[in-house]
Amino acid sequence: MKEVLKFLDLQSIPCPLNVVKCKLALEKLSPDETLIVHLDKGEPEIMVKRALKEMKFFFKTIEEGQKTIKFKIVYES
Repeated sequence: MKEVLKFLDLQSIPCPLNVVKCKLALEKLSPDETLIVHLDKGEPEIMVKRALKEMKFFFKTIEEGQKTIKFKIVYES
């Protein structure tokens, strides 16, 4: 089965709204879809990653700049 990528741009979205938007996007994913999230570094990154860990999602950084980070989210049961 081919992997389908979904993108979520959360740059300039304040906490905790970025966490809420990320959770909503993950709820809509089907098993063959992967979510790529692009957000600001610092508190937004920390808060979103913490929420992902609590929900048992794993993520891998695929791009990192001075002010933003992009990572791929994978669900492993």
